[in-house]
Amino acid sequence: QVQLVESGGGLVQAGGSLRLSCAASGRTFSNNAMGWFRQAPGKEREFVAIMTWSGGSTYYADSVKGRFTISRDNSENTVYLQMNSLKYEDTAVYYCAADRRFRSTVVSSEPAQYAYWGQGTQVTVSS
Repeated sequence: QVQLVESGGGLVQAGGSLRLSCAASGRTFSNNAMGWFRQAPGKEREFVAIMTWSGGSTYYADSVKGRFTISRDNSENTVYLQMNSLKYEDTAVYYCAADRRFRSTVVSSEPAQYAYWGQGTQVTVSS
């Protein structure tokens, strides 16, 4: 059974930091782009960050650029999201996801392109 399990969420004050982890099991995703998305109450799921399968390129939403960093450890089948200088508007459920394509040179910020999803971890930033 393929699973993505996020952890590391919690309650933090504005300006603080959190590090999210996404551990994969059941198969390796070392040949797939991995992404982080988030969904706030009453809003659609939105792209946060993507890393290509090789780890050579990363992409960020404008709202998190310069504050968040995505990384991956293929030997551990794990993806991370380091979140610094957190803002109230970062409050959301954060999801990791694996792109359905094998070694694609093109990445997508559209959730529909991602075949596997974790259950999400809540991040709450207090103002």
